Amino acid sequence: MKKTLAVLALAAGLSTGGCATVLNGTNIDYTTETDPTGATVEFINGLTCESPCELEMRRGSDSRVDITKEGYEPVYVLIQSRLGGSTFGNILLGGGIGAAVDGSNGASNFLAPRPLIVKLAPIGSGEPALLLDEDGEIVSTVDEHNDNVRADVADTIGAERAGLAVDASGAPVSEDDSE
Repeated sequence: MKKTLAVLALAAGLSTGGCATVLNGTNIDYTTETDPTGATVEFINGLTCESPCELEMRRGSDSRVDITKEGYEPVYVLIQSRLGGSTFGNILLGGGIGAAVDGSNGASNFLAPRPLIVKLAPIGSGEPALLLDEDGEIVSTVDEHNDNVRADVADTIGAERAGLAVDASGAPVSEDDSE
């Protein structure tokens, strides 16, 4: 009887897929805010809104957001899909199957930065656009953030979209090659 219950419990666990898939789903609400408000926000998947706004995005997909507002420098922010802690729980509690399911559909990932809060730079000010946290504190410049995640994000959205120089074939050009 105990063996039968154990087999049934194992079968039920395997049939539900990964824990994060069940608990989190594969999409996430993604909030974008700008200072000042009213900027046009356009994601590479074609979704567009006016800040502040909230859209549903895939957890497992890197992205790029282009932000424009009259009187301010246009800016883009690279959004990185990062592995979340639920993967390790899956491995410890559910074995590799749950981790494989969640890993393949991105349910164990989160998007960074999230929420996306950008202080725009006025045209001609020489100031950089800034990433802010939820308390309005500066996290980094947008350029610093993009530089930190560019190589990883370029693997999924493409080198040119990630802001890397490319040659005529679309292959990334190293700084050594461009001199």
